[in-house]
Amino acid sequence: MSQSDESVRAPETAPGFLIHNEGDHVAVAVQDNEPGALRAVYMDSDRELRVQASEAIPLGHKLALVDLAEGEQVIEYGVPIGLTRQAIKAGQLIHTHNIRSARWQKSL
Repeated sequence: MSQSDESVRAPETAPGFLIHNEGDHVAVAVQDNEPGALRAVYMDSDRELRVQASEAIPLGHKLALVDLAEGEQVIEYGVPIGLTRQAIKAGQLIHTHNIRSARWQKSL
């Protein structure tokens, strides 16, 4: 099996997600995560919490920490990074299929 066919897994003691700032709407996967309860750590405070992923969240992708309405700003690093294209529930994958860049707000 090639490296690209294998999922990225960190040691059991590693968190599944990092959250940049308190108040952010998203957590970033630091390994490939299956659905279920996972540990997340805030980088600005070292506070830990449990998050519930409702679907697989691959390395580098984002998990919604809160429910977001359609057209709502998505906050990461304490600043808006995008606008939702549709309603997103806490625990869902956030990616280009359901948000658009804040920089290109008038994009389709």
